[in-house]
Amino acid sequence: MAFEKEVRERIVKEFARHPSDTGSPEVQIALLTRRIEYLNEHFKKHRKDFHSRLGLIKIVNQRRKLLRYLKRTDAERYAQVISKLGLRK
Repeated sequence: MAFEKEVRERIVKEFARHPSDTGSPEVQIALLTRRIEYLNEHFKKHRKDFHSRLGLIKIVNQRRKLLRYLKRTDAERYAQVISKLGLRK
C-alpha cells in the first residue's frame, strides 16, 4: 500500500512532538492506524485476501506494542493519542 504523500505529511504534522519529528510513538501509532483503516476497507471488497490479512495482523500487533510502551512510559500522552485517534473506550 502506498501512502499518499499529503496524507502521511498531515498525520506526521498533527502528531509530531516537534517540527522534525517522524519517529515518536505517537506518529508511528497514527500511521499504523491509517494503514489498518485502509486494509479494513480493502477486506470489504476482497474477502479472501488471506495474505494481506496476515500483514494486517502484524500491523495490529505492532501498534499494540507501541501503545503498551507509550502507556507504560507516559500515561498522559497515551490518553491523548487514544482520544485523538478514537481508539478504545
